[in-house]
Amino acid sequence: MTRGGVYLLAGPTASGKSAIAAQLAREMGARILSADSMLVYRGMDIGTAKPPREEIEEFGMGCVDVVTPAEEFSAGAWLRAAAEWARGVPETTPIVVVGGTGLYFSALLRGLDRRWEKPPPEYPVVRIDRAVVRERIARRLDDMFLAGLAAERERLHELYPVWSRTASLAIGYREGDDRDRIFTRTCQLAKRQDTWFRHQATAIYVEPTVESVRECWRAHGPWQVAF
Repeated sequence: MTRGGVYLLAGPTASGKSAIAAQLAREMGARILSADSMLVYRGMDIGTAKPPREEIEEFGMGCVDVVTPAEEFSAGAWLRAAAEWARGVPETTPIVVVGGTGLYFSALLRGLDRRWEKPPPEYPVVRIDRAVVRERIARRLDDMFLAGLAAERERLHELYPVWSRTASLAIGYREGDDRDRIFTRTCQLAKRQDTWFRHQATAIYVEPTVESVRECWRAHGPWQVAF
């Protein structure tokens, strides 16, 4: 299915993209599609900074809580899940795609089987100082521990003793209570995401504000995608 009315926003973890997307989605009466490789896992809520349940329900959020940590997941699986979800969204309702998994954006805009040609696909990417990201990651990590990250980790490992290869990549679930290691790995993730968007996308850089993203969408959107 090919449709218009799709608005994209990518960026590294802790860049504020999800809050910006939620505010703009409310303004537009849009549904939200998550492009985050870890939000697909049921039960992995605190450690993945998954949006609150009320927000997930408010936006009929797609590609959230799709599989268990015992199951493998891939860009192809995400694209199929996104297409199935999109079929339930009225043609007149805008869709906001937000996340930090660059491969999902590439799959959405280029597909998986077609020959990829340069230039890479063009879409908005939040640009934010890495020092600010590190500060936000540190604060978010404190909140995660207070919210019960350790208990969530123990509960999930009891339910699913063997995790899939892809679920095992999730930060916060295999480092134990080593806060410093979780912090370091999360900062490394943010750097890798930045690198992806620099080299695997034609990034339209936006400031981490609602106004900047809104103006970008007005100037460049909506995007045509093939679900």
